[in-house]
Amino acid sequence: MIYLKTIHANAKEIRDKLRLLTYPIAIKMVKSEEEIPKDAIRPFKDKGYHLDNCQAFSMSRRGQKTIAMTKEDMWCMAPFIGYGFVKPSKEWLEAKHRTLLGINPEARQESVQSAPRLKVGEYMGIVSAPLGKCSFKPDMFLIYCNPYQLTHILLAKDCIDGVDITSTLSGHNACVLAVVPVLQNRKCWVASPCRGDRGIAMAQINEVIFSAPIERLEDFVKAFRYLEEHGQQIPFELELRPERRLKDGYAAVGRTMGIPYEGVTN
Repeated sequence: MIYLKTIHANAKEIRDKLRLLTYPIAIKMVKSEEEIPKDAIRPFKDKGYHLDNCQAFSMSRRGQKTIAMTKEDMWCMAPFIGYGFVKPSKEWLEAKHRTLLGINPEARQESVQSAPRLKVGEYMGIVSAPLGKCSFKPDMFLIYCNPYQLTHILLAKDCIDGVDITSTLSGHNACVLAVVPVLQNRKCWVASPCRGDRGIAMAQINEVIFSAPIERLEDFVKAFRYLEEHGQQIPFELELRPERRLKDGYAAVGRTMGIPYEGVTN
């Protein structure tokens, strides 16, 4: 069982070790009104306006707000479909909304129809909050990071299980691509912020999204600690010279294959 106190502490440690500029986000899918946290802001009900889902994520990672988004609150169509809040229409599947985003109609339709979707009616809302102070147990977490930080995350993932991350990248619907595959497969994922995320939710030009099931959070904390104990942390040690230093028996292994690492001691 994962306790909130542990989640909050792990979130702070990850933010510190990665030197993130915004807060990691906790994500929970809800099936009923009763599951929505009492401290959550309901954009339409409480504020009288709709939001794109990426804007809700931005409010959580920048302003430390807990935001509950249902069909009543959303403005962008993509999460309606991706989260299974509504059944996709024939016009949606035919990509009638993308006439300006592709020359080939068949390509537009393939892009729309191949996008991941949750089962229609399984959930009625999505809640986001800063991972370090969420009032609910998340299903997963998101980290907006730069490629430099992502490299360290990928190294940590390799420490955990030695399995590289395989993702499907798209220029569309980051709020769907960063969430739905993780919920469906319980695997780590990398996504690129879409034009909406960058244009109306302030995702920066150097940001990407890493997401993972909440049960992997503590694994990443342990992996970051392990890397730090072995001299690998942010900032990375910089070295620009010929015949750089080789570590961890690198040269010894190379010599077993005839690579001429002469005069190297390890």
